[in-house]
Amino acid sequence: MKVNIVVPSPGESITEVQIAEWLVSDGEQVEENQDIVEIDSDKATLSVASQATGKIKILVNEGETIEINSVIAEVDTESLGEVKKKDSAPIEKIDEPKTEKTEEIVKSEESQPGEQTEDSEKILNVSPLARKLMRSKNLNDADISEFIRKHRFSKNDIEYIDKNKDSSPAETIDFQSTSWTGSRNSTRKKMSMLRKKLSQRLVSVKNETAMLTTFNEVNMTPVMQIRKQYKEEFMKKHDVGLGFMSFFTKAVTEALSSFPLVNSQIDGDEIISFDYVDVSIAISAPKGLVVPVLKNAESMSLAQIEREIKDFAIKARDNKLTIEEMTGGTFTISNGGVFGSMMSTPIINPPQSAILGMHNIIERPVAVNGKVEIHPMMYIAMSYDHRIIDGRESVGFLVKVKELLENPEKLLLGSNDPVKLLLGI
Repeated sequence: MKVNIVVPSPGESITEVQIAEWLVSDGEQVEENQDIVEIDSDKATLSVASQATGKIKILVNEGETIEINSVIAEVDTESLGEVKKKDSAPIEKIDEPKTEKTEEIVKSEESQPGEQTEDSEKILNVSPLARKLMRSKNLNDADISEFIRKHRFSKNDIEYIDKNKDSSPAETIDFQSTSWTGSRNSTRKKMSMLRKKLSQRLVSVKNETAMLTTFNEVNMTPVMQIRKQYKEEFMKKHDVGLGFMSFFTKAVTEALSSFPLVNSQIDGDEIISFDYVDVSIAISAPKGLVVPVLKNAESMSLAQIEREIKDFAIKARDNKLTIEEMTGGTFTISNGGVFGSMMSTPIINPPQSAILGMHNIIERPVAVNGKVEIHPMMYIAMSYDHRIIDGRESVGFLVKVKELLENPEKLLLGSNDPVKLLLGI
């Protein structure tokens, strides 16, 4: 019997997807519920599992765009019986006479993992620089060979090998910090649906909104002192690290209560204001930028925020984010500081009206009470839609965020120990 593998609907309003990568080969034996293909929609990358056990026949190539509910592969369940017959056939053991060469191989296999034999040194043609790096990482040739044996070669690997198969070792120059090969080749690949949709949205923002950016700077000393003092207790209590993003998210939700227009959107000739804050967190994923949403962030504790962001980061890395987790959002926070960005003008995430950009923390001399002191400083930037948000709201909002971060106790007035209450410890 042949079982059809069809493309499921990733979500409402999505009518077509792109075959991103086949995780199995044509004719390969697959198991039921095994992930066999990744598909790209204009919102996320999703995995599709096999509905049966058997031999797969791939009907649609990688990079092709197809409609949802289309058949992309067939699984032949009748081939399962043939495989079982082959597996159950008796295997005769043949005793081969030992030669000097086989004795050397046995000795090599019996050597300890950390030891290097004379023959094992000749397994790979390793440059002196790579050999030095292997020693510093406590790796030997057996580790490299084992990795190659288990590595699943992709199309890019085969294309690279094909391009470089005729090059001789003498022509290879060992550069420490570059991957350039010196060739004049170029590659062309179809843009993913996620990247295509992202580019369309970003261009539409520039064309359809009156975007403006305002800047300020934050003295991060109070927040860093809190992290230094309570990070171990916080980790022990909540089983999650205490980062900067939770402080910024909490400060944003408090500031938005004072400036509700920043938490609003334009819909035609109407303004929609929200009595809740769904904070979109911009995360860099392997296939592009994704923006999962912290629902009702205004009612979340710092531990809940950190835990949700950690889960989002893991799912984004593994392309496991769902459409529901990326739907909605009333305000966005983007942290370019993790890449070393000093200052930027973030682009609004439509249909939202504002986005906050965090940047790198650098120690700089600042004036404090008439004296010059060295403090860890961060530039922050807020891009906003001037059609709905005026200068008073934008600047006032950013100043409020700054004040809350520089005085974290203001986030919880009236507490005997506001910092401990804020951290939930």
